[in-house]
Amino acid sequence: MRHLLSAGDLSRDEAVLVLDTAAELALVGDRSVKKLPTLRGRTVVNLFYEDSTRTRTSFELAAKRLSADVVNFSAKGSSVSKGESLKDTALTLQAMGADGVVIRHSASGAAHRLAGWVDGSVLNAGDGTHEHPTQALLDAYTMRSRLGRLEGLRVAVVGDILHSRVARSNVLLLTTLGAHVTLVAPPTLLPVSVHTWPCEVSYDLDAVLPKTDVVMMLRVQAERMHDSFFPSVREYSRGYGMHGERLARMPEDAIVMHPGPMVRGMEISAEVADSPRCTVTEQVANGVSLRMAVLYLLLGGS
Repeated sequence: MRHLLSAGDLSRDEAVLVLDTAAELALVGDRSVKKLPTLRGRTVVNLFYEDSTRTRTSFELAAKRLSADVVNFSAKGSSVSKGESLKDTALTLQAMGADGVVIRHSASGAAHRLAGWVDGSVLNAGDGTHEHPTQALLDAYTMRSRLGRLEGLRVAVVGDILHSRVARSNVLLLTTLGAHVTLVAPPTLLPVSVHTWPCEVSYDLDAVLPKTDVVMMLRVQAERMHDSFFPSVREYSRGYGMHGERLARMPEDAIVMHPGPMVRGMEISAEVADSPRCTVTEQVANGVSLRMAVLYLLLGGS
């Protein structure tokens, strides 16, 4: 593996290797000294054209725990805001000798383009509404550590599928790892091409819940919506929000996930968000170990 651009690029064995490596690296997080010398002398650049506290911080921590040098490049207030193209920025990074570039960009396909312009490894940290592979990996890791398996798990991904790169990456990865995915959303929030995805589709959350091991709630991405996709927040919550009564309809050991940031009271109630069956903070903690694993496998050699 030279780059991580899409969750769909990973074979089953590669995906399992990433998860197993993350599990080993998670043990380092329990030690008093959390650093490993593995990537000493390597440079990782965080190239973020979109705001993201969680993902950027997570990649930064992961690289630093592996002793890499980290350069944070925020597009705001940089040459990018003066109109520099992605290609010119890439050539600048190339000249500086970046070993790995973590990119988040609002244009789908930006990570693929970048991979053609630099010699280092490119990690897609989210491109447009297209993909977010490390989020899918940390989600799979969280499911496996909570429920002990991925094979045969029944996962429902609920909400704004249309604008969600997390949904697409999760469908691809979880299917590769043997889980069964059902997308649950109002018809207006499903992509036109959804029939080509390897999953089922339902418009009825209540019908899906009793036979689901994992419910992944998605944030309603108001900032990407320029039309009215549903009548009102209240109406949306009534049909597709996760609250206590719905949690009670799920199997006893079923969990609720959310990639964050959560809009409490819209797609998830405070009661569910704060319940021990909700894995949001675990997902964040697991994200660091998982991203360490990806950086290690791409940049660290054996």
